[in-house]
Amino acid sequence: MNDISADLVLPAFFSYYESPVKLVETMDSGVVAFRLSKDTGGWVAANDLIDKLLLGGGDETEELTVDEFIQLTEHDRGYYLRGEGPVYALYETVRAIRETQARERRRPTPTEVALIAGIQRRTFAMFEEMLEQDGDPAADPNLAERGQ
Repeated sequence: MNDISADLVLPAFFSYYESPVKLVETMDSGVVAFRLSKDTGGWVAANDLIDKLLLGGGDETEELTVDEFIQLTEHDRGYYLRGEGPVYALYETVRAIRETQARERRRPTPTEVALIAGIQRRTFAMFEEMLEQDGDPAADPNLAERGQ
């Protein structure tokens, strides 16, 4: 655990080698990092990345807005995870839209962009609620509301 720098606003969101990472404040005013697990869709401790993220990790590191973080997280969950239930059905919907775009060799329409973003905000909250119920300490189902 590291001390928070005076100008750091938490939570903070990053892409590290195109993988979602978030920095969050601890109860004792420290900072911890969590990286998305592409195996489970949950969050794994990644405190070894804190200095790299805060001190400018180079081309492999990018600071993200809340919306960008949610979109990247849900892109990865939808791409890597399979399962049963409502959240997975929504991932399939997004996959179908993207497959249609690829098959037709075109960029997404503004309507498709908005539809995917809305679905991903919803799936983020749904998945984070499942993680929270399972005791994942980094789950934050309310983040999607702050990103709008």
